[in-house]
Amino acid sequence: MKTEFLWGVSQSGFQFEMGDRFNRNLDTRSDWWYWARDPVNLKKELVSGDLPEEGINNYELYPLDHSLAKELGLNAYSLNLEWSRIFPCPTYGVEVDYELDGNGLIKRVKITRETLRKLDGIADKNEVHHYTRVLTNLKKLGFKVALTLTHYTHPIWLHDPIESRDTNLQNERNGWVSQKSVLEFAKFAAYLAYKFGHLVDIWATFNEPMVMVELGYLAPYSGFPPGVVNPQSAKQAIINIINAHARAYDAIREFEKEAPIGIIANNVGTSYPKDPNDPEDIKAAQMTDFFHSGLMLQALTKGDLNIEFDMETTIKVPHLERLDWIGITYYSREVVAHSEPKFPEIPITGFKGVPGYGYSCPPNELSKDGYPVSDIGWEVYPEGIYNSIKAASEYGKPVYIMENGIADSKDVLRPHFIASHVAYIERALESGFDVRGYFHWALTDNYEWAMGFRMRFGLYSVDMITKERIPRKESVGVYREIVGNNGVTERIRREYLGRWGL
Repeated sequence: MKTEFLWGVSQSGFQFEMGDRFNRNLDTRSDWWYWARDPVNLKKELVSGDLPEEGINNYELYPLDHSLAKELGLNAYSLNLEWSRIFPCPTYGVEVDYELDGNGLIKRVKITRETLRKLDGIADKNEVHHYTRVLTNLKKLGFKVALTLTHYTHPIWLHDPIESRDTNLQNERNGWVSQKSVLEFAKFAAYLAYKFGHLVDIWATFNEPMVMVELGYLAPYSGFPPGVVNPQSAKQAIINIINAHARAYDAIREFEKEAPIGIIANNVGTSYPKDPNDPEDIKAAQMTDFFHSGLMLQALTKGDLNIEFDMETTIKVPHLERLDWIGITYYSREVVAHSEPKFPEIPITGFKGVPGYGYSCPPNELSKDGYPVSDIGWEVYPEGIYNSIKAASEYGKPVYIMENGIADSKDVLRPHFIASHVAYIERALESGFDVRGYFHWALTDNYEWAMGFRMRFGLYSVDMITKERIPRKESVGVYREIVGNNGVTERIRREYLGRWGL
């Protein structure tokens, strides 16, 4: 690896923060807070019934978690700050001037020092001070800080998931369906740059925004808010999110001149045709990749917005071309076959997943290709991370692996998982791809959204009663050895990589 390569772990706020003994640090103004306890969701078993306030208490125990990361030899740490904590009440009253382009997209948002002063007047100072302490502690320990603006969650005043579900997004607080969310996100971005810019080395606007759209607007069985089927609103949300990234980029850059700004995409180049000799299956795999990440990355790197969602009809929007780096998350592949578009309004949904591969496997068995499968039912397919890096690199930006991990409570597969994926990253570097960091998901067990605490991704298990961090010794040892060597050692290669031919 390069000497400046970043080795880190990733976490999100909502999944890690809550769980203190006296419930003093609850985030009750988030859409996910309401979603996780909604009676309808519980009755339909769309959510687990586990509650985030029963979690691992990173809010109070962050110094311990930072020290564990330091003991691993890591030099980077990725996290987000919760929008609903910093602004529990609406920011609509802080008005800003903005300009639309000929396509109705927001071209410019004017955010001034007076805007920031007003935002500071309504921000929750206790939470601002808390996050200042968190980031300062990371810097004091020598970490490069990668800060994401939002990781799935939103303030309830921006997105009420229950109202949105019950009205099929005809309500006022309907999140990314509304263009006003672009303005509020730009203000949030500017405020974070203003308050925390001196503590941040790398910025990301969104974490996996297409997960929010695909699961929330098109897959009501997934357990993600708002749990509707509304293809037209999904299209509008995608466009607004792309627009919001660009305006947040400008807002950060106005007050933070140097730190690179990117976005974290999921499933970049991870789709494979069921029949590699069938042109229709090949086209289905191309559609899958374009739907999950290509449409967004094409707009943000080239200014070409595929307005008809058909991989062909684009409009030139130069003010969307705002991206310094691409973050990718990689857990498994997708194997797809041709189908008629699931949603006629979205022509690029002409694909269907094939059971027995990728994310569609029986837990703890073998995939149809004979690869091991994790607790969550995801196939271990390390070669896919190389292909994902290759696909992301085609956009001409540096690449960071911002999430990579496995649900493996018994720690049987994780050592092999880490070693094999890092080995393929090394192969990508040898091929000349510009990969600059690897962030493992996750340091500790956490709240896995609709699945609650059932899936254990941590290098350290967590006793949910005492909140004790208990090392999964083999995985901790493997990751520590890789980091200390700045790459896979010969011992690890012999013991863990035999079956992968690495």
